[in-house]
Amino acid sequence: MKQGARAEIRLQIEGMSCAACSARVERVLKRQEGVEEAVVNLATGEAFVRFQAKLLDPAILSQAVEKAGYQVAVAERTDKERSGPSFDLWLAAILSLPVLILAMGPMLWSGPEAMHQAPAGPWPWVEAVLSAVVLFIAGRRFFRQAFSEIRHLSPGMSTLVALGSAAAWFYSFTALVVPEVFPHGTANRYFEAAALIVTLILFGKYLEDRAKRQVSEAVRKLMALQPAMAFLLEGNREVPVESLKVGDLILVRPGERLPVDGRVVESRGYVDEAMLTGEPLPVAKQDGDEVACGTVSQDSALKVRVERVGGATRLAHIIRLVKEAQTSKPPIQQMADRIAGVFVPLVMLVALVTFALWYGLGGEQALAQAFVASVSVLVIACPCAMGLATPTAVMVATGCGAEQGILFRHGESLERLAHIDKVVFDKTGTLTEGRPVVSGIETFGMEEVQVLRLAASAELHSEHPLGKSLVTAARERDIALAEPAGFETQTGRGVRAQVEGSEVCVGRADWLAGLGIALEAVEPSQSGASLHVAVDGVYRARIQVKDQIKANAAGVVAALTERGIGTLMLTGDVIGAAREVAESAGVGGFLAGLSPEQKVEEIRRLQGQGYKVAFVGDGINDAPALSQADVGLALGTGTDIAQEAGDVLLVSGDIEGVVRARRLAEKTLSTIKGNFFWAFGYNAALIPVAAGAFYTFTGLMLNPALAALAMSLSSLFVVGNSLRIRKAAG
Repeated sequence: MKQGARAEIRLQIEGMSCAACSARVERVLKRQEGVEEAVVNLATGEAFVRFQAKLLDPAILSQAVEKAGYQVAVAERTDKERSGPSFDLWLAAILSLPVLILAMGPMLWSGPEAMHQAPAGPWPWVEAVLSAVVLFIAGRRFFRQAFSEIRHLSPGMSTLVALGSAAAWFYSFTALVVPEVFPHGTANRYFEAAALIVTLILFGKYLEDRAKRQVSEAVRKLMALQPAMAFLLEGNREVPVESLKVGDLILVRPGERLPVDGRVVESRGYVDEAMLTGEPLPVAKQDGDEVACGTVSQDSALKVRVERVGGATRLAHIIRLVKEAQTSKPPIQQMADRIAGVFVPLVMLVALVTFALWYGLGGEQALAQAFVASVSVLVIACPCAMGLATPTAVMVATGCGAEQGILFRHGESLERLAHIDKVVFDKTGTLTEGRPVVSGIETFGMEEVQVLRLAASAELHSEHPLGKSLVTAARERDIALAEPAGFETQTGRGVRAQVEGSEVCVGRADWLAGLGIALEAVEPSQSGASLHVAVDGVYRARIQVKDQIKANAAGVVAALTERGIGTLMLTGDVIGAAREVAESAGVGGFLAGLSPEQKVEEIRRLQGQGYKVAFVGDGINDAPALSQADVGLALGTGTDIAQEAGDVLLVSGDIEGVVRARRLAEKTLSTIKGNFFWAFGYNAALIPVAAGAFYTFTGLMLNPALAALAMSLSSLFVVGNSLRIRKAAG
């Protein structure tokens, strides 16, 4: 995607198996001239690169990654790749079974001491051949990747697996061919361990990939929302969506999804927008109303004029936001990346020391014990879990958020939102509805209904929000309105029109006074605006109009307060209107009459006091405050500028999303910490076990095959723990 002199590209990278792999690919990409940013996500296998288009050909990026030993594709990876167990896994499983039976057979009829001493005849050679096929054909990916990792002095998980399984096989093959080189009784064979290491890790990767698909399910669901075909009214025919042009007229039948963004033409009905906003109730649409791609026409056929198609639709924008958030890294991941860089070499050193210590202890079984312990250390160490700890949690959280109408622009905003301890609200359109409504009518010598009918009729064709509020109030009371004649508008003052033979003036008090109309005693409104009505030169009414507070505003503020989060309202409105909203919502304080610059200064002041500040707003004048805050939450019902300035977009405009987003962020951060605790704790606890630290107490050594199983389960635990976010968010 070009952006002036900059360009962005997403590369699908195959062959990464652990945090060390993703860190290496990231380093390779960042070293290329012209690259400004490179982020690699192990969970998705995707790299996001932003670069200077004039300095770098994208093909160079692919070449650099391929030189590092990985495969690259610009296209999206499909589910077909991972739809079932691979040929390698089937081959490994089928051949490992007879190897295991041959190894276990002697134990069944001669006791445990006969384990690893296969019966005489050709059977040991059968074990050797079958296990070799498992290692070097079914498991060739590990050896190919290990060779590349070692060549680039950046060992990863594949290096550990290849070294462990190859050591087990060559040790066993040597014991089979020249057993005399071993001390008496120590020429044991571990062909089944070598085969099972590869088989169990392939199986673990298969399960891990299945779990990862669940992690990224939200994006696939969003992508599936866009229909491939549309019914074009010109010619009454089905056409591919990509062939539609702006201005085309299409028909969307009941139950069908809208294939484009557009506006309703000469029709009306209800549309299910849950996929965009998370709101379960359908929304009424009529002539001129906007409709979005992926939403569902419920009960009527809608004619829609095409405005945006394909990548320009709101749905496509949401998918891009979710993908960008899933690719990005929160700061907490940086620690894991640093550890991953030294983890595998450290494990190899531990394995070498383990071998030396066991062999140095002497004894008849010293060589065998040294071998088993060192191989187990290589195989049980799991850098994968560290690499998956953050990206899987971020992917699940951003996917859950998208389903609820909460769009995180990047993973960093998730972590920052979890630490927020002060939420600052804008007033108009955020805590209030953002549209004026009639709150009271004071009449002088005329019935209220009659005054409202005349005033609303005079304002019938007005575009001013205050005038529209009169029309809305009259229609809500089922008052029939008359067509005005001689409509005149005085910008910033009021309107004058003839309604059923009477001259009606609606506007400011000073304007009416200037027309020579005697007004009753007028007190300036402290909590809204006042419209004054004169009929045939006689003052007849004062109509109070104000912006109503949202029904759930107080509940949202209370929920934040219960979580120990302070609240504040900043507004450019007058102090009376601000106080009324602040008291109704229950915010901890408010400041009125502020300019956009003053709002920014107040947020800086709070940050200077040590607060982590979130700002919630929707207007153009909120954009500076949204950018200054630690986390900016923009309402989707607001301006495009505000939405672009926000770190989190609440698509439906419902401020309840503030509480949901905070809850999701807290759960995500706690899950990431839990994943890291497991990943580090697993390695810290089981590497000593694999090294035989408890042999003195138990007399048992950990079988390398069991070590491989433990390694696979470790990664699965991290992915499964991340998937729990979905349950908590639901």
